[in-house]
Amino acid sequence: MPDSLPALRRIRADVQSMHAYAVQDATGLLKLDAMENPHGLAPVLQAELGQRLGALALNRYPGARGDDLKRALAAYAQMPAGFSLMLGNGSDELISLVTMACDLPGASILAPVPGFVMYAISAQLQGLKFVGVPLTADFELDGPAMLAAIAAEKPAIVYLAYPNNPTANLWDDATIEQIVEAQGAQGGLVIIDEAYQPFAARSYIDRVARHGHVLLMRTLSKFGLAGVRLGYLMGPQALIGEIDKVRPPYNISVLNCECALFALEHADVFADQAADLRTQREHLVAGLAKLPGLRQWPSEANMVLVRVPDATKTFEGMKARGVLVKNVSKMHPLLANCLRLTVGTADDNARMLAALESSL
Repeated sequence: MPDSLPALRRIRADVQSMHAYAVQDATGLLKLDAMENPHGLAPVLQAELGQRLGALALNRYPGARGDDLKRALAAYAQMPAGFSLMLGNGSDELISLVTMACDLPGASILAPVPGFVMYAISAQLQGLKFVGVPLTADFELDGPAMLAAIAAEKPAIVYLAYPNNPTANLWDDATIEQIVEAQGAQGGLVIIDEAYQPFAARSYIDRVARHGHVLLMRTLSKFGLAGVRLGYLMGPQALIGEIDKVRPPYNISVLNCECALFALEHADVFADQAADLRTQREHLVAGLAKLPGLRQWPSEANMVLVRVPDATKTFEGMKARGVLVKNVSKMHPLLANCLRLTVGTADDNARMLAALESSL
């Protein structure tokens, strides 16, 4: 094997010191670690979708069909007048594109922590400073700390996940508005990340048009299409028009596009799935409340955060019993001994509860 060490010196030192994003091996396990929709397509819809995908011109680059998808998403999301929409290969790509577009000298990105890890990762990869402002012990926004950080850092972007991952909660609306106004006053962007909107009691969509500096980001992953990789970003035309310039020209494949259009045409099917998961969440929460030594927090997503006496022992015990969840206890000090449980079907949740009880 030829020596690769000389070439490795060309790779940034901070990249070499990073850990790659880890996806847990779920082979042979009940997979409840990644907030996926457990419901698949009915056979008749599988056949219909297969015919449509088989008829696509895979020999051609993506074309105007992407515009059809943008119009369909705008209608589905009830996008405000005067707004534009851009597509991303999942929310991850959109986060990277916004970071790239805002990469001015000395720029920084600010977000509450613990939160979605890609905010910090995208900042690091783009060479921007990331400022994480700790939540309170109950995972609420620390309003004074957020306002102080905005005043001190003057960040280019403030991310607010609504609901948050991994804590699953919706933050106080009055505090959010204070943060939005403070960030606008110093000339920065706010991105409201609504990845878990199908499971939440509230959305920011009815407030976003009040501000000229707020963008709303969503994904079809939690809608039920995690494998399709389709995210979208809505905001004032002037802002979206500039950010869209850094998007690769063919970032959404014809297959992704057609799958998303097909799903939106059958939005009622996916709405029924989300309603079922909200019901199953209630049952799961009730079951968790009966387990001794366990604390849980309110959820507005398709996950529930719990604290157990020993997260590593419980995680490994559940895995040994065939159930894979997410051990988030090392992500941030506030998450000490916490596990994140994905809401599944009634049978999934019953298995998870049994494994959890046996592993505590």
